[in-house]
Amino acid sequence: MKILIAEDEPDIAMPYRIVLEKRNHQVLITDNGEACLEAYHDAQRRAPKGDGTPFDAVVLDYRMPKKDGMEVAKEILAVNPHQRIIFASAYVKDTLVDSVKQLKQVVELMQKPFELDALVDTVEDKEIYAGLEKLNVKVQQIKDLDPSHEQVRDLVEGLSKIMKNRTF
Repeated sequence: MKILIAEDEPDIAMPYRIVLEKRNHQVLITDNGEACLEAYHDAQRRAPKGDGTPFDAVVLDYRMPKKDGMEVAKEILAVNPHQRIIFASAYVKDTLVDSVKQLKQVVELMQKPFELDALVDTVEDKEIYAGLEKLNVKVQQIKDLDPSHEQVRDLVEGLSKIMKNRTF
């Protein structure tokens, strides 16, 4: 699998790279949102036409310099709505609400700190992304995109089930 990671903390990014490369994944690390977008667009330009997404997954730190993870996700999904996005965030509920409001969909979330095995399991588990498609139908039902506490709780519970309670 090809994985793009945007993480501004080298002490966090390097273990991600090591554990994923040990599992034979190709990993590209960037340290801010702008560099992530440059790498994404460059890979997309070099990919053969009709090849789908240039990465199997894009792992984004929610808060990082130059462009935050939400801005990066918004731009990536605007050009490639089927790109798998995974947020690594200490602020899971804020990230979830932002993803509903700004991206108009729920993306995968991993609550920091998490075990490196949880990252590998999440990246390698393609059922999660398929489950999100079903959960995103619920998001479309939240017409005002200003979800109530109960709707956020339901989304968190649904996401937690899909992600098999690995990270939150």
